[in-house]
Amino acid sequence: MKRLMVMTAAALVALTAAAKVKLPHIVGDGMVLQQQTEARLWGWARPGSTVKAQVSWSKEKATAKADADGRWLLRVKTPAASYEPLSITLNDGDGAVTINNVLAGEVWVCAGQSNMEMPVKGFGQCPVQDFNLELINAAGPRQVRSVKIPSVMSMTPLEDAQCAWRECGMETVGEFSASGYFFAQLMNRALDIPIGLIEANKGGTRVESWLTKENLQQHTTDPTDSLAIVARWPEWDYHRSLLWGNGTFNPILNYTVKGILFYQGCSNVGDPGNQYSDRLQLLVKQWREQFGLGDIPFYFVQIAPYWYDNAEADWGARLREQQWRAAQLIPNSALVSTNDCVLPYEQTQIHPAQKQKIGQRLAFLALNKTYGMKRIICDAPSYKDMTVRQDSVFIHLKDDAGAISRFEGIEGFEVAGEDKVFHPAKAQHFWRPGGGYWDEAIVLVSEEVKQPVAVRYCFRNWQLGNLANAGGLPLFPFRTDNW
Repeated sequence: MKRLMVMTAAALVALTAAAKVKLPHIVGDGMVLQQQTEARLWGWARPGSTVKAQVSWSKEKATAKADADGRWLLRVKTPAASYEPLSITLNDGDGAVTINNVLAGEVWVCAGQSNMEMPVKGFGQCPVQDFNLELINAAGPRQVRSVKIPSVMSMTPLEDAQCAWRECGMETVGEFSASGYFFAQLMNRALDIPIGLIEANKGGTRVESWLTKENLQQHTTDPTDSLAIVARWPEWDYHRSLLWGNGTFNPILNYTVKGILFYQGCSNVGDPGNQYSDRLQLLVKQWREQFGLGDIPFYFVQIAPYWYDNAEADWGARLREQQWRAAQLIPNSALVSTNDCVLPYEQTQIHPAQKQKIGQRLAFLALNKTYGMKRIICDAPSYKDMTVRQDSVFIHLKDDAGAISRFEGIEGFEVAGEDKVFHPAKAQHFWRPGGGYWDEAIVLVSEEVKQPVAVRYCFRNWQLGNLANAGGLPLFPFRTDNW
């Protein structure tokens, strides 16, 4: 009888536990809620039951009814950002679940492939610059938090992922996305509020890896049948379409976020025509519709110089050109220039060490364009127009912020004549008093080209320039031809 009573008690405990509200792992202790909005909470409960949410910062309650499958979703009004720990209790009448150590702040998604996934501690044979200093700088309380969504493939959209929020500190920061962390670090310093990062990325993925089945079928020739997907990429599973979006991104789509940071493109080098920019535009549209939060900011990173087995070729440059085009197509988006984000000896290093520059430039974009800090120079300079005078080409730029970084020793420019053969050009700042349109420019001359018709700047797989604007942001690679 005693044994039966113990067994019965255990069964009751198990039944009660099973009846409690169940939450996805991303909705848990240590989470950062998007401040001053209606943040979504969701999960599972007894079908037909009413789930109630009680928050520590308000007397207001939010409720939702679980559907026939037990799914529910509700919204809670969140307070202004602060470092005060908050809590949320959810109850469906069969048992309460409390989420502790919650902060209100700004939440950003870190998406893309390996250069976004690359942690502060680096990858094997791929260090992050100044790791020891960054580790020490992370000591003590830092209200930057992150949750890493496991990289999982799935033929169907997953609703949950095995993950947990982590606070930044010496013991944890090494696992954070380096680009994401340096973004959050600067944002936290500038805004003095908590920053939350949701890391949903996978090394080696293509832009198609994140598209839905419907978008793939309508806009691409990529397979969406499981056998066909595996047959096309039998070994390089990270190139597979559909599966990574279903398994690694879908679990976060109910979360209320501020915007998306994206660093991807290397695996799409070689795509023809405008394919990459059109599909990236499609992906952003898809994600915005799935999040249901409007045209949230999308800030992304141009792929850095890399040899791609032929430093002189221009496959990587053409992908960068596609990223530039995508930035013009996608509303509420902006692109980070990376021409100076590699060291001279990193020609064959696909994961450059200077992730600080990447994260900080993403933060410059967000602080200026999203948070209204207009004095921050956030846009890198780009090509505006050119005019040929005899053997000289006069170049004007956009977004120089009132200055260029150097007047002499400018590197990276090439000019070509009608023969379409490019030669290095001597470039220098040109100025004369007067204040007219032609009184200031960058003038290019090459002894090999007497009648120039086209200009390129760092338009090769591996070519480093040294021209930047008043904010130290490097000139975007460009070409004036369409050859």
